[in-house]
Amino acid sequence: MRTTVELLWIEGRIERWIRFGHIVQETIKSRSRRTVGFDPGAVFAFVRWTASDYGTVESRIDILRAVIRGEAYATVPCVAPGGESLLHISGWPKVEAVLAVIDRIEALGIAPEDVCPDHWRHVHHRLTAGLTPRPYTKARHAAWLKRREIET
Repeated sequence: MRTTVELLWIEGRIERWIRFGHIVQETIKSRSRRTVGFDPGAVFAFVRWTASDYGTVESRIDILRAVIRGEAYATVPCVAPGGESLLHISGWPKVEAVLAVIDRIEALGIAPEDVCPDHWRHVHHRLTAGLTPRPYTKARHAAWLKRREIET
């Protein structure tokens, strides 16, 4: 069972895009619409932005883990069936803060989809509380990789 995400890009009006994640399937429906798929267990970031004549109506980022058949999941618009929510942030200033966290992780040479899921939860909680998240480090990542190795 793959998790699919409906993407749309209408310049200046609606933008739904993937910030990171390993896409394993893509179906182009038109110049502005496509569907992408993720294997079970894959982590990805889905950004949604919508504007009207009067400015931004919606800006959100969700970092989700694609679920395995039978697992519980959260429903998210445009994501079928849904995913395990690691982070859900609304409001452009906080969305920008998450994008900056992702940029800093990539600057370390770490793929954001390989980051410890607990870190994304930490970022969610800190930003929701109006606090600055602690940075992800190479040492933390090495510890996560060892933990993951032991758990499997």
